[in-house]
Amino acid sequence: MSDKRALGLLGLAARAGGLIDGSERVLNAFQKNPHMIVFLANDAGENIHKKIRNKAAHYHTELNEMFTASELSKAIGKEKRTVIAVTDERFIKPLSKTP
Repeated sequence: MSDKRALGLLGLAARAGGLIDGSERVLNAFQKNPHMIVFLANDAGENIHKKIRNKAAHYHTELNEMFTASELSKAIGKEKRTVIAVTDERFIKPLSKTP
């Protein structure tokens, strides 16, 4: 999937209410909803990288680090977002790296 298409799907998921944004909300969502895809900005701080990577590994959640915070923020129409979790099944499958 192209980067442009993935960012477009993130925007659609945001408008459909199918994602969670913000590091604290995403960290809390791991236990409640382990079947999600997490997008972590590749330019996020080291502390949040460590927390999100550890949680994703523990809950076997797919983690994507291919976008910057600016790209993620622009895609969902909010400012300064470094972590986004897609929770809507309609968007998880097309965004997933695994078939």
